[in-house]
Amino acid sequence: MSESDLREAICRFGRSLFERGLTPGSSGNISVRLDDGGWLVTPTNASLGFLDPARISRLDRDGRLLSGDPPTKEIPLHGALYDSRNTARAIVHLHSTHAVAVSMLPEIDPRAVLPPLTAYGVMRAGAVALVPYYRPGDPAVADAIRGLAGAYSSVLLANHGPVVAGDTLEAAVFATEELEETAKLYLLLRNLNPRQLTPAQVADLVTHFGLTLPEHHPHAGSGCGTG
Repeated sequence: MSESDLREAICRFGRSLFERGLTPGSSGNISVRLDDGGWLVTPTNASLGFLDPARISRLDRDGRLLSGDPPTKEIPLHGALYDSRNTARAIVHLHSTHAVAVSMLPEIDPRAVLPPLTAYGVMRAGAVALVPYYRPGDPAVADAIRGLAGAYSSVLLANHGPVVAGDTLEAAVFATEELEETAKLYLLLRNLNPRQLTPAQVADLVTHFGLTLPEHHPHAGSGCGTG
């Protein structure tokens, strides 16, 4: 996909996410890593619902602004996830309501924020790690992300929102949407003792679809390695 097409895709997906209430106001940001190692990233204080392709920030591989508006202050967050997950080509960060709500619950396991409730939750969002609260834009969040050693493509920032990497922009968006829906299900079913996928069912998904789960993940069984 050309850079021009990627700019249009960022705007198209951003508007879709905004119009469905998945990230309000000027919250949230999207980035795509280019073949030369540079990035396209949404500007700071920009609503994902009203992006201009020509004003998307273009950064070099070192994160320096080459053209467009000043980039989101969450550059350290994106950079750390790209550095630790070599397969990542796009990252979506939202302030989606249900995922943020789950991030505040006291019982959450930081190794596995959400249980395996549905097949698509496992297939798209995968394992979700919880990162402690940091001020938005705080460079220290980058160290927390790198501390996960690339084992997670989906990360939930406490009291803030999800950050999801994908091998394409479409994959990152779809995974973020699935994470939000799984968070909604979790809240609806909380304290109701719902029937979850069994370890054998999770292992079957991993084997059949070539998925990976971190080795220390509580739902990882036979055939689940780091990913």
